[in-house]
Amino acid sequence: MKAGANITIVSQQKNILIVFMNFNYLILSYFDENKRDLPWRYTKDPFCIWLSEIILQQTRVDQGMKFYNNFIQEFETIFDLANADEQKVLKLWQGLGYYSRARNLHFTAKMITDEYNGQFPDNFKDLKKLKGVGDYTAAAIASIVYNEAVPAVDGNMFRVFARYFNITDDISSPKTKKIFWDLGLEIIDKKRPGDFNQAVMDLGATICTPKQPKCEICPLNESCEALRLNRVNELPVKLKKTKISNRFLHFILIENEDKIALSKRIGNDVWKNLFTFPKIETETDLLDKGWILDQNLENNLTFIEEGKHILSHQNLFIKYWKLNVSLRDITNLQAENDFEMIALNDLEHYPLPKPIEKFINKHYLD
Repeated sequence: MKAGANITIVSQQKNILIVFMNFNYLILSYFDENKRDLPWRYTKDPFCIWLSEIILQQTRVDQGMKFYNNFIQEFETIFDLANADEQKVLKLWQGLGYYSRARNLHFTAKMITDEYNGQFPDNFKDLKKLKGVGDYTAAAIASIVYNEAVPAVDGNMFRVFARYFNITDDISSPKTKKIFWDLGLEIIDKKRPGDFNQAVMDLGATICTPKQPKCEICPLNESCEALRLNRVNELPVKLKKTKISNRFLHFILIENEDKIALSKRIGNDVWKNLFTFPKIETETDLLDKGWILDQNLENNLTFIEEGKHILSHQNLFIKYWKLNVSLRDITNLQAENDFEMIALNDLEHYPLPKPIEKFINKHYLD
């Protein structure tokens, strides 16, 4: 290799180092002056950091704050959470959605108390062994609590890095995720990895947003490649789209005096271990076949209302029906169908999906 080539490589390496140092300086300076006032930022307790990160998966900070405070108030330690009944955990989670997070939260609390003597793993590799903890969550905990220099690669980091460095690779590809991971390892501030990750999160959540980013006040605007090339709204690139399916659910309202029928959902489906009215699912929005309770009572069915509930991968088209039956009929139905009659005054103890909660609030609690 010629001497000139060596000089070129060294020069390029110096330029890259300068870019990384500039990025770190700008984003940490921004964080020091503008970081969001969040309750979990006043502690290094891994229980609190873990809880906040699980809650904030698929959830905005302003929405998750209330749930975090409720959980901390109810469960002061990992032992309190581990010893709680799952139904209580799900009830506290009610309204956050993605209920597998709550079930994993409870499972992991038990795992940490039983297998780790109540002590969280203190490194990225071992944190990933916990149920419900992936690369991002493990990196967030490891960097914030244990000062381990690992990048927390989430949607915010994808967006900030893609725009700042003009990365045009498809972020839905595993190969691209590794590109961002490797870049994160190179660029993360080794002395302040937790602050670095949180700074990127804050910037992505408040300034470098998916739509209508506030480039005019961004601390990185003088050196952002996407802004220079007028490509901010094109990045990051995501080609793969989530397949959306349509489902048609018919909930059957069965009443007796001050009680209504609730059925606990089991199996690996939406709202697992939550309670709904007895349900019939059909291939269309018509309830002309598939009457699973008792076909002899189908004429006693009265339509009440309908609605739609949108999940990340499913559109749920919902209809509510009232079944006018006697106590004797209810007893016969219970013998063949899995539901129980719950007093309205006891509903506060039962975790409910959002559509069921809204229906009950509208028709019974208003």
